[in-house]
Amino acid sequence: MSTEHRPENPSRTGLSSAAIADLAADEVDETVDLDAKRLPLIIRIYGVLVLLDGLATLPIVVFASINAVKAIMRGELAFNAMSLTADLNALDAVVLIVSAAAMIVFGVLLIRNRRRYAARWAYVLMPITLVEGMLSLALEGLGPNILPSGIRMIILVAVSIAADPSLIEERRLQRALKRMEDRDAYEQAVKAGTLGRDPSGRGYISLDFFNIFWLFTVACVFGLAIETVYHMAMYHGELQDRAGLLWGPFSPIYGCGAVLVTVALNRLWKSNPFLIFCASAVIGGAFEYATSWFMEVAFGITAWDYTGQWLSIDGRTSGKYMFFWGLIGVAWVRWILPRLLRLINRIPWKVRYSLTTVCAVLMVVDIVFTLMALDCWYGRMAGLPQDSPVTAWFARNFDNDFMSARFQTMTLDPSKAGRM
Repeated sequence: MSTEHRPENPSRTGLSSAAIADLAADEVDETVDLDAKRLPLIIRIYGVLVLLDGLATLPIVVFASINAVKAIMRGELAFNAMSLTADLNALDAVVLIVSAAAMIVFGVLLIRNRRRYAARWAYVLMPITLVEGMLSLALEGLGPNILPSGIRMIILVAVSIAADPSLIEERRLQRALKRMEDRDAYEQAVKAGTLGRDPSGRGYISLDFFNIFWLFTVACVFGLAIETVYHMAMYHGELQDRAGLLWGPFSPIYGCGAVLVTVALNRLWKSNPFLIFCASAVIGGAFEYATSWFMEVAFGITAWDYTGQWLSIDGRTSGKYMFFWGLIGVAWVRWILPRLLRLINRIPWKVRYSLTTVCAVLMVVDIVFTLMALDCWYGRMAGLPQDSPVTAWFARNFDNDFMSARFQTMTLDPSKAGRM
């Protein structure tokens, strides 16, 4: 894999030297002040709202947390450190403080038109918002309480796409291609160059929404395929449905794991494979542990149990599977990523963004319906009233038998959940 961009030979691209020179001049003119290009007014207005929200939320949560700690120390407020619900509330307060502080920084960057840094902070706020929504789900179940996190996530994705200079550069290149007579020949030259890589030219993968989404989706499918084949090999050809969503051959734990490994080790792709192996093993094991923990506290679900295995940690991960995460990480970072990037960049320009948008919407719908189905499954098993139109619809279409058959590796015990 080449780590630097070399100009293409005109004879190979099918373009004249004058055409390439004109295109290069256009690129220089349009990218010199790319970061200085003003953000749309609506985004700057959103920046003001984000800043005000963060400034209002941060002191409220901080003072409320300090007062709660003081009340606990004076014995006026009971706090049981062994209570899962109490621990979740404490963690939720910490996340709210971090989120409010990050929103203040993000709002300032949007107002000051710091496009590149604003895009980076949008990507920072996405996982924070996700954690905030997951804690709300674990404490209160799936309901209107999830809407603020969901709406913010959608806005963050939109802002990151509008502000990220690397995505703007791709759109600019698309417009340039449309102006060229020999578009197909130039597209082939682009595919042989550094499209989709970090602008530094050092061979990193550009971590924008487009690349991250497709890395996530492909890893969901191939991770599920590997796990299915592994289970069949270990259990005498037994075919088990190990999908993680209601529809489609997707296992989000592999998609999220691939994104985490890519974000953490993207710049280490030329490092010693043993370093990549160790880092991937730790990242994969920690993520597997966190996912198992969340499924249990949110829905009372035991997704897997490695109790009794070598280096088992609470049955949520083990040395064996951390070893597998390490091997997969080395293969992913050193071999799969560059080839997968070339495959992703074969998506035609005309459908590049529209196809990604449609697929992202479908994936979000699948994830949301899966969470709703799990929440209704929990409610039925916990004996909660199922008298709303939504719960009745899920009871008819995704009853307990269906959920047990679809998620064959999961068992549900409401007493393990940490809901208020």
